[in-house]
Amino acid sequence: MKINALERTLGSGFFTGYIPFASGTFGSLFALAIYLIPGFENPTILLTLISLFSIIGIYVGSKFEEVYGKDPAQCTIDEFVGMWITLLFVPKYILYIVFAFVIWRILDIVKPFPVNILEKIKGGWGIMLDDIVAGLYSLILVHIIIYFIN
Repeated sequence: MKINALERTLGSGFFTGYIPFASGTFGSLFALAIYLIPGFENPTILLTLISLFSIIGIYVGSKFEEVYGKDPAQCTIDEFVGMWITLLFVPKYILYIVFAFVIWRILDIVKPFPVNILEKIKGGWGIMLDDIVAGLYSLILVHIIIYFIN
């Protein structure tokens, strides 16, 4: 199966997936950098891009898996979706953003139940679903932390 240039660009999280170490962390950092663009935190924009990247990720994730193997490091579009889910409705304060990033990375790496089960699904569905659920867990934890800080 061949991956075209657009699929490669999006699937690899704008080539962060080709960084030879910690590609998921670099993908998450790039997604965070995009989030820092003024106005990007608007829930309509964020939810639209989460939905769009999730659909694209299911499609290109399957292609990446056929070329590179199960849940390949080269595919980091899932990190974008998980990071953006984590940041939903989070006020744009540096402390909150740092908490969000750290919590997201921990949960994406640790993969608490049922994230660890979803990861085993084949193809793009498995690649995306585990990060979507880990992103939802992160979102909840970040908002609990923000609540107690305030």
